[in-house]
Amino acid sequence: MTGALDGIRVLDLSRHLAGPTCAMMLGDLGAEVLKVERPGVGDETRQWGPPFVGGESAYYLCCNRNKRSLTLNLKHERGVALARDLARQSDVLIENFRVHGLDELGLGDADLRPLNPRLITCSISGFGQTGPDRHLGGYDFMIQGRGGLMSITGERDGPPLKVGVAVVDVATALFACNAVLAALFARERTGVGQRLDLALFDAEIALLANVGSSYLCSGQVPERRGNAHASIVPYQAFHASDGYLILAVGNDPQWRRFCAASGVPAWAEDPRFATNPSRVAHREVLVPLLEDLFPNRTVAEWLRLCADADVPAGPVNTLESVFSDPQALARGMWVSMPHPTAGTVHLAGTPLNLSATPAQMRLPPPLLGEHTDEILTRLLGLDEDAIADLRREGVI
Repeated sequence: MTGALDGIRVLDLSRHLAGPTCAMMLGDLGAEVLKVERPGVGDETRQWGPPFVGGESAYYLCCNRNKRSLTLNLKHERGVALARDLARQSDVLIENFRVHGLDELGLGDADLRPLNPRLITCSISGFGQTGPDRHLGGYDFMIQGRGGLMSITGERDGPPLKVGVAVVDVATALFACNAVLAALFARERTGVGQRLDLALFDAEIALLANVGSSYLCSGQVPERRGNAHASIVPYQAFHASDGYLILAVGNDPQWRRFCAASGVPAWAEDPRFATNPSRVAHREVLVPLLEDLFPNRTVAEWLRLCADADVPAGPVNTLESVFSDPQALARGMWVSMPHPTAGTVHLAGTPLNLSATPAQMRLPPPLLGEHTDEILTRLLGLDEDAIADLRREGVI
């Protein structure tokens, strides 16, 4: 069965995490993805370890499956010419060079559009292609700080903290993938491609969601609240007798069921706690009561109690527990793929579940330049002598 994007070719000139993750998702959906890398060096994330598996870093492996790798020296005029030839035969180009970086190489949108009017170019940068800071570089950690996410992450009296994964990079990849899919759909109607301008900074501001909206509506700068929620109580982690669990009471019927099941039905009738607005107003009274209640049972006992009462609750798992969770296994969120140097690599699966055109794990993350000869032969018609000549000149 073919994927939803079967027949679409993506030229991936990006590196690190945001661009490669976007390209990988398109590959999971069936697109042919050609990952262009610098000869002898490749994507820097290949060296972002430990851990390493088969000579490749786990960081690189997480966002580069379903791709073919070719090496191309874009500082060499013949390398640029080959890139232009590949762009002529591609549907999507993804890049995360500094602003105007591709323009300086002769591979910018203005250079490629006359060659391939149907091409969709997706530029991912720290601050976008416009604005006073467009020329600044941007890494996830720095953007988490500047975009406000760190100001609302961490304990109330503690320092600002980043999220434990590069969430801005991943969110930007998701937005970029959405934009590419929308542009492909638009192209079906117009017959022409367009340029997409994605910025980590923009993605971070969009990620603020309800917290950003609360500030815009009230003018009040939100505080760090640790694991607590500004607008819902109880909605945080609590310590049971043997570890932490999360109680997420989203409405008043859930609260009443929790109180009844926990042996404290009077709390549901107490006017200070009966409704969510009253619980938020009296959180300083209610939360200590809950903190005294939870040590009376184990995490497993609380989870069974809440499940039986239809109250949302869950454990605070380590990754060992996550990747052995029966639900994660049933959903295919742990996949194993054959790999030319590692033998087998274990990767997180895809959350993209389509009934008629399912996502597929077709190719493991490629070795540096693994498919260079095959791509140049199949797509550009070069023979062995021509490829050998390019290799001697340092073009590939």
